[in-house]
Amino acid sequence: MISYQVTAFGEPLTRTERPTHAPQGSEVLLRVLAAGVCHTDIHTWEGSYDLGGSQRLSMQQRGVSLPLTLGHETVGEVVAVGPDAPGNVRPGQRYLVYPWIGCGDCKVCRRGRENLCASPRFLGIFRPGGYSDHIVAPHARYLVDIGDLRPEQAAPYACSGLTTYSAIRKIPQDVLAEESVVVIGAGGLGLMGVTLLRAMGCGNVVVVEPDGARRGAALAAGAHAAIDAGAADAAAQVRQAAGAVWAVIDCVGAASTVQLGLDLLTKGGQLILVGLFGGELSLSPALVPMRAISIEGSYIGNLDELKALMALVRERKPIAIPTACRCLDSAQSALADLAAGRVVGRLLLTPADGTASEASPVTLEQATQP
Repeated sequence: MISYQVTAFGEPLTRTERPTHAPQGSEVLLRVLAAGVCHTDIHTWEGSYDLGGSQRLSMQQRGVSLPLTLGHETVGEVVAVGPDAPGNVRPGQRYLVYPWIGCGDCKVCRRGRENLCASPRFLGIFRPGGYSDHIVAPHARYLVDIGDLRPEQAAPYACSGLTTYSAIRKIPQDVLAEESVVVIGAGGLGLMGVTLLRAMGCGNVVVVEPDGARRGAALAAGAHAAIDAGAADAAAQVRQAAGAVWAVIDCVGAASTVQLGLDLLTKGGQLILVGLFGGELSLSPALVPMRAISIEGSYIGNLDELKALMALVRERKPIAIPTACRCLDSAQSALADLAAGRVVGRLLLTPADGTASEASPVTLEQATQP
């Protein structure tokens, strides 16, 4: 099997070739059809997160060991199953692979929240991921039906889709139905959030984003307004478009975007942080109870949420975000383009033989057409 691996943090990915793994026990071997390129891949490749104040959280401190095959947004086709795999999983079937796997034994895992396990075994971070021609799922329960979705359309739901879906579920239903929701950032995460907010019944979505092309994509995805984050009166424009702001989802997670989110909230409002850009924030604790605001972190989502999300996608068919497909051997340039901000929507790595899909991916031009 051919994989593109991090062999040294911050250095170009290394192409490796080794025998294809024969599934053991309950394992399922899948041929990768599409693998999303995510900002978490950049953090992992670079080797750390920015904690602000010149402090960084290294991936080695988190337990990441090299070499590592990146990729946690993966759709694959079953090739072989281990002897203990359930009989309803057969070669030829296509699935989205849930990557946020825990130890399986702790209280958190037993409560169905493997994404919060203290001893994670996430695919693409702690275990080999989808930047490869094959991937191994440890058990068939981590395989989620994609229906008739194209692989490159389904793959981003494993991270950007699940992350925003789980965040949206934390917003009270009456707020979601009756009030505006502000989304900060219109990268792959933010655009996915816009489409899912609309599919989940939000009547007014306002996006804040500095890049003009991404603002256009946000409007095409269903946002009612897209405000230039660089405008001197950006906050005033948001309030004019949204009215009282009861909920903000920050898909960036920089100090400046968190501060903007806090400033926008009305009394009793809610800021949900999902972005991991990093930095350091100065906050007056007294203002939190005085304004009765809540600040909540939301970290990806659990397996049941991914299954519910995919059921929602099949039923309500949210607008597809822009995607662009590249061959697996372009993994390094794909990472570089995402890191440089040259991507609108989602980049996906697909097989060199073009077998991922018979249909063309959604382009930025298609997504921004009225």
